[in-house]
Amino acid sequence: MRIMVGYDGSNAAKDALVLAKKHAKAFEAKVFVISSLERGNEDQLPKIDQAERDLEYAKSFFEKDNIPCETHLLIRGLSPGEDLIQFANENEIDEIIVGVKRRSNVGKLIFGSNARYVIMEANCPVVTVK
Repeated sequence: MRIMVGYDGSNAAKDALVLAKKHAKAFEAKVFVISSLERGNEDQLPKIDQAERDLEYAKSFFEKDNIPCETHLLIRGLSPGEDLIQFANENEIDEIIVGVKRRSNVGKLIFGSNARYVIMEANCPVVTVK
């Protein structure tokens, strides 16, 4: 089994790691932790550095329990939701786990929701964590 976690370092994303660890142990799965940034120019260097540190944390979170884990920082010009779906399709992911942040209905309408996009477009089960 192949489990993918969309990870941005938030508390909800950390909760998604916890759930992914439980699923990985139960199904003897490999975990893919993915972070996505739309741009990678010089102005984004602090965000890139932070994303890399977040991914190192995630990798160590799984490695201490001997769970196979790959991390990927995607900077392909796609929205994070599109990036996650494309990665899932390219890597035959069996389950996606994403953390969701609470937003008002207006906030969802104006800013959209990467988690919502993933839920609607994924070809595999998607589990959300609050």
